Amino acid sequence: MSEKKNIGFNFNNSYTTLNEKLFSLCFPTPVHHPRVVTMNITLAKELGLNLNDFSETEVAQIFSGNKISENSQPFAQAYAGHQFGNFTVLGDGRAILLGEHITPEKKRFDIQLKGSGPTPYSRRGDGRATLSSMLREYIISEAMYALGIPTTRSLMVIATEEEIYREQVNEGAVLTRIANSHIRVGTFEYVRRFTDVETFRSFTNYTIERHYPDITNTENPALDLLKAVMEKQIELIVNWMRVGFIHGVMNTDNMSISGETIDYGPCAFMNAYNPQTVFSSIDHNGRYAFNNQPAIAHWNLSRFAETLLILIHPESTKAIELAQEVLDAFNPEFKKQWMVMMGKKLGITAIENHDEKLIQSLLAWMHSHSADYTNTFSALQSGNFPAEEIYQDTEFKEWYKQWRSRIEKESVPFELMKKNNPSLIPRNHMVELALNNAAFQNDLEILKELLSALSDPYSNSNEYALFKQPPEISTDKDYKTFCGT
Repeated sequence: MSEKKNIGFNFNNSYTTLNEKLFSLCFPTPVHHPRVVTMNITLAKELGLNLNDFSETEVAQIFSGNKISENSQPFAQAYAGHQFGNFTVLGDGRAILLGEHITPEKKRFDIQLKGSGPTPYSRRGDGRATLSSMLREYIISEAMYALGIPTTRSLMVIATEEEIYREQVNEGAVLTRIANSHIRVGTFEYVRRFTDVETFRSFTNYTIERHYPDITNTENPALDLLKAVMEKQIELIVNWMRVGFIHGVMNTDNMSISGETIDYGPCAFMNAYNPQTVFSSIDHNGRYAFNNQPAIAHWNLSRFAETLLILIHPESTKAIELAQEVLDAFNPEFKKQWMVMMGKKLGITAIENHDEKLIQSLLAWMHSHSADYTNTFSALQSGNFPAEEIYQDTEFKEWYKQWRSRIEKESVPFELMKKNNPSLIPRNHMVELALNNAAFQNDLEILKELLSALSDPYSNSNEYALFKQPPEISTDKDYKTFCGT
């Protein structure tokens, strides 16, 4: 590889200035035959990276972790987390940060290789990832970005030709994940439990300076951090509910302090509306079901608040009182934002008290008739209803009449709906078809078409009509997703 060529990494690691207990310096484990499966050229340009001067073979060497940039100091982060309610010590068991990249616009992003081999936190894991699971994260994270929802991004998927053993034998792969940072609620849990107070204070100050600099010098920065993270989480979960997204594994180690959606393992999008929908194969009791996501976010924030108590106030009773006051605002604020969001999905600019009945009546009808969540709102917006008997239902027609009467007072209801109701989401059956073809048949055609379709999810174009069709309800009911570890 020519010495003169520079891919454009501009690393400036601030995380490694923290206490050494928070991370471990380590390198990716080389792979023998890396090859590019898909790359995000648009994102590369946004990051200020130069891929044009490099062959695919050279790119594969860099983003598999085989070739490390001279100004990179790779490391894995330590963290803990409550997984399904149980505290566990974790850490980056199969991910290594190449560094914190500063873009030409002076924005800071973590560049992480996921599936890059064992780290000191791998426990008994192999440190690897499957091609199918890394392509899933690429598809869903980029779909979320196009939907306008805060998310980590995916830059690259490199296949490795290694055999990875999960539910079946898979080819291995390395995903390049881009994030504002990888600091989680679980990171705070780890630092608070396993380091001293001054280390925790320094770490908290670092997080505030990196993500919420406006509160650095407030009267109570720790309390204001709790408020800021709660605001971000409410906004995020409301957005998930808007598009029917189910994260599937909302453990505290998967709640990002920056407010981004992170970790796309057993996630999926709901088709037929059912508030108790669960797709994750490991969520046997529905802890992370669609409608439970707000309550779980509140639960996770409570764990976050517990770590901050020592910084909120020196007297524990007063600290708990102040933190509880913040947490008590979660439910009313979430309800308020959820109502506003649902109003926009129905073309209502300023929500009124009586609109809640209109909203709840529609959702109850959708649930009882297994109506498709995305297509029903899309049809309301366009007026073109699917050829299904349920839309000829007397109850629906009466609701529709009331809704049309309500939006007569709105100036631009359908423009508002278009901005809030996607016509296209990553349908589970199409995602699986794309993954199966790409990972097991080396056929990337459906993957490329799906990624192209998902890049413009609010378009009503018929070009991607195939990807808008929901699966058979019976098929979707039995659909399961897996965490990939």
